[in-house]
Amino acid sequence: MLLGLAARLGRVFHHYRIIRREHQGAETNPEPLHIQAGIGNGVLEDATDVDAFYEQKAIPPPETEGSILVIQADGKGVPMVRTDSAPQSARRGKGQKRTKKKEAVVTAIYTIEPYFRTAQEVINALLRGEAAGEAEQSVAPSRPRRPTPVGKEVRATLAGKDVAFERLTRRVAQREGKYIRHRAALTDGAEPLQRQVNERLSMFTLILDIIHAVEYLWQAANALLGETNPDRTAWVREYLSLILSGRTTEVIQALEERVEDPSLSASQRKAVNSTIGYYRRNLPYMQYDQYLAQGWPIGTGVVEGACGHLVKDRMEQSAMRWTRPGAQAVLDLRAVRINDDWDEYQRFHRHCQHRRLYDTRPVAIPMAETFAFSQATQVVA
Repeated sequence: MLLGLAARLGRVFHHYRIIRREHQGAETNPEPLHIQAGIGNGVLEDATDVDAFYEQKAIPPPETEGSILVIQADGKGVPMVRTDSAPQSARRGKGQKRTKKKEAVVTAIYTIEPYFRTAQEVINALLRGEAAGEAEQSVAPSRPRRPTPVGKEVRATLAGKDVAFERLTRRVAQREGKYIRHRAALTDGAEPLQRQVNERLSMFTLILDIIHAVEYLWQAANALLGETNPDRTAWVREYLSLILSGRTTEVIQALEERVEDPSLSASQRKAVNSTIGYYRRNLPYMQYDQYLAQGWPIGTGVVEGACGHLVKDRMEQSAMRWTRPGAQAVLDLRAVRINDDWDEYQRFHRHCQHRRLYDTRPVAIPMAETFAFSQATQVVA
């Protein structure tokens, strides 16, 4: 029994060593190649049960849940190891990349309580740092504390949008309850993501991320006024006020009139038309006056942050290239840690390992044997 306990402690240390190497990165690993391969296999083995863990993970207690169920989705590229053996040219052609990337589809789910804001408060927050925004912020009354997400879970998969949304749909079904009064889905306007939401989660109200909407507004402002024009901020503020008031159609009409100006260059006209097309295509998802009136979130900050610290910060470090199994294993383990599920997952993983190896449930060590082991350790020391 003592030998068995020592073996288990050895495996725990081995797992710690694996995760430590995962955070350092294999490209800085001074170990011999066969040691590196063993560590890589250990990471793959450690991530084996992540999907099963989240399928059975308990949801937060109903009394702690918010009344708005929120889902968000986005994509982030992961640089992959090239599998082709074609010789590289001395100079890359236009549009050629040094490496190829595989999209990691990132999803987030959480509940939250309503947070009511006016259009002007949102404008001040979005244009914070501008002279006018700072002046208005200085006289703005104090706001109630912004509610925090409850039971936030982020995941990332290289298996595609179908797999990501099948998994998200199952988690949504688990999070449903009588306490859920509203359902909001936020994306950056990517049509494949919007299609997934509309087809699989039609009970959700689809919302265009306000940050992306504002970026296109700045694009039009730069094209029409110039990037150094001091009137740009006032121009953006005026049209953003219309957008947040549910009057995006008026913004589209105004831009369509401006784009007919014969003095505009082809590049200016192209930029303005890009904004017009983006707004027109996403018009059903830009009813911000209604969203604000109900206290719904209108930004994809949760999933955008996950794209950064879950994917980019780890997977796109200097000179990194990933195999698909290795990348997925690291993404899974990082999601577990970011979701603050590490200890719970390790217990679940050890239980699954025991079942696979012995086809029996793991047995807790009796207290008497634990005491004997501690005494033996003291004697040896």
